[in-house]
Amino acid sequence: METVPIWVQVLALFILILLSAFFSMTETALMAANRHRLRHLAKQGNRAAITILWLLDRTERLLSLVLIANTAINALATALVTALAIAAFGNHQRVITAATACVAALLIIFAEIVPKVIGATYPERISLFTGFILKPLMRVAKPLIWFVNLFVSAILRLLRIKTGARAAEQRISPEELRSIVLEGGSFIPQKHKSILLNLFDLEKISVEDVMTPRSQVEALNLAAPVDDILHQLATCYHNKLPVFEGEINHIVGILHVRKTVSLFRREEEISHDDIRELLSAPYYVPVETDVFTQLQYFQENHERLGVVVDEYGEVQGLVTLEDIIEEMIGEFTTSSPGSSGEGFGWDKDGACLLEGSTTLRDINKRLGLQLPLDGPKTINGLLLEYLQDIPEASVAVKMDGCVIEIVQVQNQAIRMVKLIALAQAPGAASAAPD
Repeated sequence: METVPIWVQVLALFILILLSAFFSMTETALMAANRHRLRHLAKQGNRAAITILWLLDRTERLLSLVLIANTAINALATALVTALAIAAFGNHQRVITAATACVAALLIIFAEIVPKVIGATYPERISLFTGFILKPLMRVAKPLIWFVNLFVSAILRLLRIKTGARAAEQRISPEELRSIVLEGGSFIPQKHKSILLNLFDLEKISVEDVMTPRSQVEALNLAAPVDDILHQLATCYHNKLPVFEGEINHIVGILHVRKTVSLFRREEEISHDDIRELLSAPYYVPVETDVFTQLQYFQENHERLGVVVDEYGEVQGLVTLEDIIEEMIGEFTTSSPGSSGEGFGWDKDGACLLEGSTTLRDINKRLGLQLPLDGPKTINGLLLEYLQDIPEASVAVKMDGCVIEIVQVQNQAIRMVKLIALAQAPGAASAAPD
């Protein structure tokens, strides 16, 4: 070392620290790189991304290369600083200790912390740059890596660690994917984000949450006079109608309203049997079926409308393909006159008038409330369960930051309620029924 100029030794030390910083930064960047983004770039033909994915598919060898290089460089840097210190101040224990402390500080700050922070901040950018350097180095150092990995593999076998399980662990769960969408920020338009989040919820809700309840189902009764049936068909709003005989639990078929046009053109008298001939078989759906599964069933059975029944076979409502699509992307079809499907929201006074059959899920979505969804599905059912009685009008309860006032009760059911935001009407709120 005495024959080597001091400036050459200092320059060598500087280069060693830079190399150590390079490998530290590269290791962090490669481990932090977004593989989904890299795969997207690779599909577009980006050679750097293809190289990085090739390296990441060989993680054990890649880490071995980085750690071997980093360890060797740090050892050389420590030896060089120690030699410089001894040459300048003599071979004393204090000199060696001080030199070791100095080189440790240099390596920790300039070769570890700073490079790794930079690597974690710009993982893809740094990875794409360093991939072309690491791939040739891995091939050159292949014998050394193989020799080191012999001991690594033996130790892992003793510890019963299976490295092949890594791929399965890297699969993204639905909840993790949901978190990725939520954290997408400005990269995903709000409407697209809403659709994606709704897709994740399809397995968590049942057809009961999206169906048209039995009380709102428009159906034909074959026991009624023919003139009444024809008048209903002439003024019908829907494309398909369930047809029952006597009472709605006895559904005999589904009538496509368009098929009845030929009946009106006939000169002879129309009978119940003429209508019965136009019916198709009803498609029944268990009430507990989750919406995503039902969407698949609709596709497999080439159906668009299902009759929702409970465990006793009683009709609970109707669910259509459009109901499920609207659950994913929002309402897009025209609601029938007088239906609760029309939009609603808080008015300028912080109040909202709703039908008792309005579902709690719609109320929570549109009004930003957190009414419980694990029990009744409608505001009528929620109030009846809470009060445990059929109330009279003008009864009010306070629930989830708002006052729910019962406006109209008819036929043992709450027909109309008024929601008042608690901040808007503190005097009208009550913690229990009035």
